[in-house]
Amino acid sequence: MHKRETTKIVLITIGVLAVIVINAWILATREPDILDVPETEQASEPVPDFASYDDVKSRKEAFYNYLRPEVEKQNDYLLSLRHYLQTLQRKRSSGESLDEDDVERIDWLVDEYKVKPEKDTAERLSTLLNRIDILPAELVLAQAANESAWGTSRFAQEGYNFFGLWCFRKGCGFVPSKRTRGASHEVAKFDNLSRATYTYMRNINRHNAYSDLRDIRARLRRNQKEISGMALAEGLMNYSQRGAAYVEELQAMIRFNREYLIDEQESE
Repeated sequence: MHKRETTKIVLITIGVLAVIVINAWILATREPDILDVPETEQASEPVPDFASYDDVKSRKEAFYNYLRPEVEKQNDYLLSLRHYLQTLQRKRSSGESLDEDDVERIDWLVDEYKVKPEKDTAERLSTLLNRIDILPAELVLAQAANESAWGTSRFAQEGYNFFGLWCFRKGCGFVPSKRTRGASHEVAKFDNLSRATYTYMRNINRHNAYSDLRDIRARLRRNQKEISGMALAEGLMNYSQRGAAYVEELQAMIRFNREYLIDEQESE
């Protein structure tokens, strides 16, 4: 190979590397967008071996301490989205037009939360505010404990699935051992705890089966009352084939395990 050709290759290589470095720097230093799904620092760490706790109280404490920061992180994210949507409503009420970024974000949220795209902007924002809202930690943790046998299930241990979430693409998760003949669903497997918790909360907030829960929550907000797990549990009748019995069990778990929701600072 001639020296001139070698020099040309080296220069091209340096140029490519420079572009890669610059792009990596831009991605690393850009401000996070309002739609970036948050992840906790512990999200990708292995799930604790909850079955190794012989003492029930210690197991429950470990379970709640592991999951609660994630639930709080996702709820903070939902509240930030609500604040953003309310800001857009105020802008429109004052006669301001929405910029291109706002329109793109609304379009993304409309798709993410399964809002009918043919709605006008005012209806879109109103429907999104009905769907994008918190789920009380006491309710989320009760469901997680119920669906994962306090974090000891294979689906939780190996796939961060504490909520019994299904998926319907072959190879998307675990094939349940007791799957009904002819059924094609699998139990979803996630890359980390943040993605699993986000997906569960999004499912509750957008699926038609849980519209009652969202209506209960909206009514509580209108009346300036606490959004409690006990109240919202009434809207989870369709989460399990057990229906009312499932709701009653969740409410009993919330009542019985309230002590594990108290922060260390509050208990001192």
